[in-house]
Amino acid sequence: MGIMKNIKLLANGNTNAKTSKNSRESAIMYLAPHTQNSFNTNVCPKATKGCILACLYKSGRGAFNSIQQARIRKTDFYISEKQNFLEHLNKEIININKRSLKKGIKTAIRMNGTSDLDFLGQLKKNVNDDILSLKNVIYYDYTKILGKVKKYANTNYRLTFSHSGDNWNECEKALEYGSPISVVFSANSRKNEPLPKTYKGIKVIDGDKADDLMLDHKGSFILGLRFKGSAKSRTQAINDGFCIQC
Repeated sequence: MGIMKNIKLLANGNTNAKTSKNSRESAIMYLAPHTQNSFNTNVCPKATKGCILACLYKSGRGAFNSIQQARIRKTDFYISEKQNFLEHLNKEIININKRSLKKGIKTAIRMNGTSDLDFLGQLKKNVNDDILSLKNVIYYDYTKILGKVKKYANTNYRLTFSHSGDNWNECEKALEYGSPISVVFSANSRKNEPLPKTYKGIKVIDGDKADDLMLDHKGSFILGLRFKGSAKSRTQAINDGFCIQC
């Protein structure tokens, strides 16, 4: 494949429908999710049928074949040339931090737009650079890996633990670690149908209003998300327990 010197891994948040709503400048990285790469390598190790049905990989600009192919190339780059990939990612983050310092702001970086990998841990191990110590960036992601939530509790990396239908016990643990949890409800996103105010006695915040809301709220809460797929896939996701009827 060769070193992909000109590839840009982190996209400006303004290019994405949801991150463009963020209250702060943002950058996000999209890989091809699950096993949608040339090596059949799973970059979403705890993917379930429900989340695969609800995946936003092909929504928005992702509906274009050129965008999908670009994401596959990034994923192939990560799998086949991990060291080069991580060094490239590290440089991009350092440059974002420098630009943010000049502007006097903090930029929110989400490295797992459609993946669930521990890039911060890999950067520290393979590039020997603790980017958590950078002062003008803050990191956030969704994850189904409870160990990641525990590992990064009370750090500059804010993780929201994702409900998948059969992991409520882990959701409760994530809340104990100080992480919010995300729950997908059956509300129609196109009609902007209301979300429940609480679920299992826990306050629900409308997570569709912006992508970085987890950075603005503390304590135990649920980031409620509306199902974005087709009516058929919504029914399947409800039957799988991933999508909660409301």
